[in-house]
Amino acid sequence: MNIPESLKYSADHEWVSVDGNIATVGITDYAQDALGDVVFVDVPEVGATIEAGGTFSEVESTKSVSDIFAPLSGEIVEVNDQLADNPELVNSDPYGDGWICRISMSDSAQLGDLIDSAAYRALIEG
Repeated sequence: MNIPESLKYSADHEWVSVDGNIATVGITDYAQDALGDVVFVDVPEVGATIEAGGTFSEVESTKSVSDIFAPLSGEIVEVNDQLADNPELVNSDPYGDGWICRISMSDSAQLGDLIDSAAYRALIEG
């Protein structure tokens, strides 16, 4: 399982990469593997306000439909438009081209609620 050390993780299997006040969010390699072949990603709307812990997206696979939970609160400032035509990017490159959205964080202190790669590995191997 690929678990980059440079990222933060939620217990709901989302990853977060931070650049200033902008957080890029996607689902982890573990999550995409558990889902199977992703066939549709419902990205949030730019400008939408989200709350940490709330649902902000759905990923549909050949196995199921899964809610994606916001790891942080803030405003959606960008979505990955590539996912409309290429939802399989979530499977093939979950930490790269398969990202879901970018959030302008309203409370960067929430980053402290996320876990590092070692803790995430312990969670999924638990």
